[in-house]
Amino acid sequence: MTEHPGQLLEFATDVARAAGQLLLEYQGERHALVTSSKSTPTDLVSAADRDSEALVRQRIVEAYPSDVIVGEESTRREGPSGRTWIVDPLDGTTNFLFGVPTWAVSIACDDEKGPLVACVLDPSRDEIFTATRSQATLVNGMPVSVSSRADLAHALVATGFNYDSELRRSQASQLAQVIGEVRDVRRGGAAALDLAWVAAGRFDGFYEAGLGWWDWAAGSLLVTAAGGSFVRAPSPHGVEQVVAANAVLGPELERLVTPRR
Repeated sequence: MTEHPGQLLEFATDVARAAGQLLLEYQGERHALVTSSKSTPTDLVSAADRDSEALVRQRIVEAYPSDVIVGEESTRREGPSGRTWIVDPLDGTTNFLFGVPTWAVSIACDDEKGPLVACVLDPSRDEIFTATRSQATLVNGMPVSVSSRADLAHALVATGFNYDSELRRSQASQLAQVIGEVRDVRRGGAAALDLAWVAAGRFDGFYEAGLGWWDWAAGSLLVTAAGGSFVRAPSPHGVEQVVAANAVLGPELERLVTPRR
């Protein structure tokens, strides 16, 4: 537990790049398209997902054998250190399988005080978003910040939809309310990248319900380290949603997407 956050971040970025290279090599290979489903028949998982997570887990176990590992595609690995790695080995699997270049590798590390290190790699654009608890958000080593927009009516907001059909219908109804109150809405299909783009000021805000911890763990630190706000809030759908934006728009966006009591 004596490692400096900078050392942990360097390790996380090295592992993310290795996983990203593996995934790039999978593209164009027929066996990358061998799929099964998870929560619903449309919630796909591929050999690429599983092999990417296996690579990340092996690297973490070798370097930090006492740490907890939580990943999307495999069971939780316990450890006594007090530090937890939260891994999404391929965020945006459907995009990946359909050839849409919007997917990422997301690696975060938390300790007893909360988020410590965050890394989101976009292999298709060769962009890596990083932050630590004590270091502002960087994109390829250059500092970035959330947008300065203060008017929700002119904000570009991102969102996503769950694979459960009933929840998707409910989210569509929510979207119909939101889209008339903002400049426009984007749906990229990879929550980790959506949050990274909020941190970089490309989106003014983001909200989505029904996400897993691995979907937002790294992105939450990227946003806050870039000067933004990130909250977990009730949704109209009966499941938790996350809301991220700059500090001015955050409360407004949260009020817009959170059911009135």
